[in-house]
Formats: sequence, structure tokens, C-alpha cells
Amino acid sequence: MKKEEVKVVTGNKRKFEEMNQIALQYGIKLSMINLPKFEIQADRLEDVVRHAASVFYSILNEPIILEDSGLFIEALNGFPGPYTKFVKKTLDINGILKLMKGEKNRNAYFKTALAYVNENEIRIFTGEVYGKIAEEARGNKGFGFDPIFIPEGSEKTFAEMEIEEKNKYSHRSKAFKKFLDYYIHL
Repeated sequence: MKKEEVKVVTGNKRKFEEMNQIALQYGIKLSMINLPKFEIQADRLEDVVRHAASVFYSILNEPIILEDSGLFIEALNGFPGPYTKFVKKTLDINGILKLMKGEKNRNAYFKTALAYVNENEIRIFTGEVYGKIAEEARGNKGFGFDPIFIPEGSEKTFAEMEIEEKNKYSHRSKAFKKFLDYYIHL
């Protein structure tokens, strides 16, 4: 069965580029729909994307995917978690580094919840990557909190990696690959 183009709702070109690089390996074509996300405040990323997916499907009336990611820092009891986007806008990287100043426990993880919605269902796919918070921001290739997150198995921050390398570790690539494995078998 020939698959149609998959539409990704995001305003973030770098997120789209990361997913597109993986999709090409699966022979899937992506297109970006640049719309502001209807984002509820919730304690779980899955709830945020489920709500946004249902809203967008009601507007666009076509199958779409969208995702939301959060940075969960152990020493901060999982903060900022599902509020990562808001914290990035308000405290930004330097604010998180200030909160972590002198903290020995730098363990953290990124989590992605990706929603696929069509006329029959909303399906959620998740991915996580564990690592630590760097002592200082490094790199300029990423976005969000990439300059301070070092995934397990690397000495580099996400912002020091090219897309191909980041996709070997990333929470988003793990969730997106789960979606693609599902999608190609529809």
C-alpha cells in the first residue's frame, strides 16, 4: 500500500528537519504545517499532545502528527517536565543552570510524546533519552535546552551534534521511529 505524505504540525523547522531525515530512511515523505499549537497545561506530555491532536484534526480534517517534548531534571523533582516550553521562554538556559548551580546530581532525561490522529484514532508514541545537565551551555546546532543536555554514551551536548548524530540518541527520533514502524504497517 502506497503511503501518502505525512503532515507534521510544528512551527519548529529544526524539529521537522530531525523527523524528515528519519522519514526519508523509511521512504516516507513529510510536509510541515506551520500552525501555532493549541497547548493545554497538563502534568503529562501525552495529555498535551492528545488534546492538540484532536483540536488540529477537527480544524484540518486530515491525518496529522505533532509532538511535544519535555526536559525532566532529577534534582528539580522532574522540573520543568511538561512545562519545558514555558520555562525556556521565561527562565531560559541560564535560569536552569542557575537552579543547578552547585548541584552534584545532574541526571535528567528528555521525553517526547508524539500523537498521530486520523479519522479512526489518536495514537500516542513516546521516546526517552537519559543523560545529564552540563555545567555550562555548549554548542549552537540545537534548539531549546539542547546546549545543556548530554545524552548517555556521549560527551557532547545535543547542540554540539549534527542532526544525524543527535538522531542516534534523541527522544524525538525514538518516538518518531515507533510511529513510522506503526504507520508503514497500516
